[in-house]
Amino acid sequence: MTAGAVAGAVFGTIGALAAFPLRLAAREVERQHGQLRRGVTRRTTHVVFGRTLLAKAGMTKTGDAGIERHVAAERAAGRTLISENGFLRLLGLMKAPEASSLSRHSLIEQSRLSGADLDLLSLFDAFEHDSEPYSFRDLILARKYAGLVAGGANWAAIARSVHRSGPVASLTAKSLNVGSQHGRADAIYLEGGQSELDGQLLFDLGAAAHGDDTLEELFSEAEAAEEGGDHESAATLYQRCLAIDPTDAIAAFNRANCLRAGGHPADAAHDYARAIKLDPAFVEAWFNLAGLMSEQGRDASARRHLQRAIALDRNYADPVFNLARLEFDAGNLVEARRLWARYLELDSESEWAGVAARGVQFVDMQLARTAG
Repeated sequence: MTAGAVAGAVFGTIGALAAFPLRLAAREVERQHGQLRRGVTRRTTHVVFGRTLLAKAGMTKTGDAGIERHVAAERAAGRTLISENGFLRLLGLMKAPEASSLSRHSLIEQSRLSGADLDLLSLFDAFEHDSEPYSFRDLILARKYAGLVAGGANWAAIARSVHRSGPVASLTAKSLNVGSQHGRADAIYLEGGQSELDGQLLFDLGAAAHGDDTLEELFSEAEAAEEGGDHESAATLYQRCLAIDPTDAIAAFNRANCLRAGGHPADAAHDYARAIKLDPAFVEAWFNLAGLMSEQGRDASARRHLQRAIALDRNYADPVFNLARLEFDAGNLVEARRLWARYLELDSESEWAGVAARGVQFVDMQLARTAG
């Protein structure tokens, strides 16, 4: 991806950036005619994996597997995955490494590192380059990492250790070992002292990061609470995020979801509307607000919101299905059939596709009887 490709792209983040405040990154992306938001929505085209995700995952038993699930899901959705350093290089905020020529296939073949581990280590900046073509230094590192994996370490333990040990390129001259006197078989120990990875950034952050650090921590805590089912705490934390940054449509949307799950429909509707006001093209907010309206029996309002969601994203199957159901309940059989047929063009395999197919058959039978 070239720098010019920033224009028109919609970047989402999973995990806070370790080296750069999101607010300043968003400003630079906007200057280059793209968009950057926390989290991932249907409009997201590129997903940036922040390195702080590694540190947080290391504190939980299932954290590393959780990262792998995120990566697999975003790749399956067809989005472009970018490492933190790759993102900063793309924006011109970090020096690019020296020219390189090794392909991904060649690196795997010569190092014996698995493709899956190579991709994850690249995504979390454990090499000079975040994608192919790789360098000879990357090959040396890949061979070292393959040895660590053979010794019982996983990719995440390697990546966490790398970022405690100085510039990545310097690791080519150091010994990397698995194990410790404390019995942790997955811990990685590197010859030499420990220092923070400086990343050769081209700017001075100064004090600008402090407020962003607070916001990123709050947002991460809110996401964790939401994922854990503590909707009341999550809603409170998202509200604190909005107090710091009132323009964050994702925080408003997430808070609305938590309020809805916690049994506060009026407040949820307010925050869905707030998310839409901040980002009129936020299709998931239109869809979820429609669902809330439908639950309250406000079918006319639900219909308008679903129509808006479909207008924004013609390939979004869920609002098509829900609108078909609304039209069917209202007795508009021809329109319901049209929408169910459209749904089947978007989804022909799920359980809901079966429902849509039966809906089409039922309407056809009813219309045939009427015609007879």
